[in-house]
Amino acid sequence: MPIDPRYLPALVAGLAGAAAALLTWVGMRAIVAVPREDRTWRDRPPAFIRWLWWPTLVLAHWAGGALPIGLRQRLLARMRVAGLDYAVSPAQLIAHRVVVAALSGGLGGLLAHGWQSPQPRLFVAAGAVAGWLFARAWFADRVAARRRHLLKTLPFFLDLITLCVEAGLNLTGALQQAAAKGPAGPLRDELQRVLRDVRAGKSRADALRTFGDRLNEPPITNLVTAIIQAENLGMNLGPLLRAQAEQRRVERFARAEKAAMEAPVRMLFPLIAFIFPCTFLVIGFPIVVQFMRMGL
Repeated sequence: MPIDPRYLPALVAGLAGAAAALLTWVGMRAIVAVPREDRTWRDRPPAFIRWLWWPTLVLAHWAGGALPIGLRQRLLARMRVAGLDYAVSPAQLIAHRVVVAALSGGLGGLLAHGWQSPQPRLFVAAGAVAGWLFARAWFADRVAARRRHLLKTLPFFLDLITLCVEAGLNLTGALQQAAAKGPAGPLRDELQRVLRDVRAGKSRADALRTFGDRLNEPPITNLVTAIIQAENLGMNLGPLLRAQAEQRRVERFARAEKAAMEAPVRMLFPLIAFIFPCTFLVIGFPIVVQFMRMGL
């Protein structure tokens, strides 16, 4: 039986509404089916992830099992350095990148619609790629900033631990004082995790080894190895810690000198690309105007 053309728009609208309702119902069922995550013993996620936490959690629950094991292990190693291994899982980190990419792609689509672009798919693809790269850059910047802050504050914490050890405290007590009195930052958080592992039943040597493996930094690894060897041999920790603090301070000064020598090279591109053209415009504009007045 043929359909009356007068009822065709209403039929199309009804089918579209039914499809939208079905998609909404499926989406709500998928959200409700996600089990509640027990975060009693987990850290709070960073604000950048926390703003998009619910879509990240749902996507990680339904698609996280498709991540290869090798990718999970590589991400987990970098997340330990970034201090996120107790806050989010590798699947949640990848899901967060996908959510950011999807939102950026949607924003690109809105811009294409507002500008009436003939190629809206290009805007959507460019927005999605930009969102994915932005999420990756945020994670890389967090890893780099955490490493810089850790190596910068390491000599001060070693001085504090040395002072406590020479005052008569054992190593665990010195670590407790450093974690309580030291400046806030990644190293203080890591020392608190070492003490938490010791309270959970780990030996102090195993907790320190885990601390070195988690950060994967040569200064930290050397320090942990020296402390464990000194304790096994019954050596006095005071001179050892003082020598380690002095060595870390020398390395920090060397890194500062290297950064100062690299600064002119890094400034070369902005200088050529942005400052020189503006300078040439300011200098050359009066000359061009004078030539134009002279009729040349």
